[in-house]
Amino acid sequence: MTLLLPFLPLYIEQLGVTNHAAIVQWSGIAYGATFLSAALVAPLWGRLADRYGCKVNLIRASLGMVVAMSLIGLSQNVWELVALRLFVGLAGGYTSGSYVIVAAQTPKDRSAWALGVLSSGIMAGNLLGPLLGGVLPQWLGMRMTFFAASGFILLNFIATTTLIHEAPRQAPDGKGKRGNAQHGAGTVGIGERKLVLAMFVTAALLMIANMSIEPIITVYVQQLLGSVKSVTWFAGLAMSAAALGSIVSSSTLGKIADRIGRLNVIVASLGVAGLLLIPQAFVTHVWQLIGLRFLMGLALGGILPCVTAVIRHNVPDGAVGRALGYSTSSQYAGQVLGPLFGGVIGGHVGMRYVFLMTALLLVASALCNAWFVSGAARTSLKAQTSR
Repeated sequence: MTLLLPFLPLYIEQLGVTNHAAIVQWSGIAYGATFLSAALVAPLWGRLADRYGCKVNLIRASLGMVVAMSLIGLSQNVWELVALRLFVGLAGGYTSGSYVIVAAQTPKDRSAWALGVLSSGIMAGNLLGPLLGGVLPQWLGMRMTFFAASGFILLNFIATTTLIHEAPRQAPDGKGKRGNAQHGAGTVGIGERKLVLAMFVTAALLMIANMSIEPIITVYVQQLLGSVKSVTWFAGLAMSAAALGSIVSSSTLGKIADRIGRLNVIVASLGVAGLLLIPQAFVTHVWQLIGLRFLMGLALGGILPCVTAVIRHNVPDGAVGRALGYSTSSQYAGQVLGPLFGGVIGGHVGMRYVFLMTALLLVASALCNAWFVSGAARTSLKAQTSR
């Protein structure tokens, strides 16, 4: 799904847009369209997964993406491209569905580790996709690259259908469903609701922090290099460094979270990542930026698995898909808002301030989550005292 990122502006130019500013503008619209539509329907797919099963939802998503990617390869103008990118968001949702099925079927004491392994796989795809997207169009042509991507997703559809096994679901009658739903909703206390809402906000802020750097990284690297030579290569390394760090650390941080507490890992990871953003604003060589981005990726790798695990443990079993659907919507919202935030701050205040403002967001999020940790500790101490 990330194959198209390197050549999306070139594809838009091939579709008849010739003005440079218009190409940049349409690239942003086409790229963000998928996140926008996906954010709107993610809770719906999560609710359907709760009712009909996670595997059915994954099959639907993979088949929908097969169709969508093929149609993008047949686009005749930029309006069709944007409409089909919207369709990708509406029809997709495989990543969020995979989080739901792993969270629902993994033993709770190992859920953060399992979600960390899943996150590593997702980040590996996000890292390798643009690299392949930079090579395949030269061999196959841009339109054929979309059909090749559709073929890859077709293999995913076949694997999902034949290899994934979901635990049997009890199918009560309509009255039972309603009763269970009411009972499930009643078992969630005010504290749990606040914690789940805090996880939604944390996920959104994490995506804003990740994506706010994207619009400025190439220009920032150019300033560090002092020339345009090899800018794209070093900018790509800087972008990939954080993803690589997350791949390395996700499963390990998940395993640690299962032992010492997921909120503790979230607080520490957000705080460390926020502090690592500060020196990125003052680097003088590009290798310093790449190294700091890798370290920041190491810190951030365990956050989303831990956020997902916390949500999983604080909602009823029958509402896991719906809750994780809202979490996915908040992440997509962050992916839409992040580039806007980075572009506005970088364009009007200065690029170094993007790093500093993003650091402030992460540290503030860490402090808010620390408040929940201290509240949980106070509740536990009060319970022990009452005994």
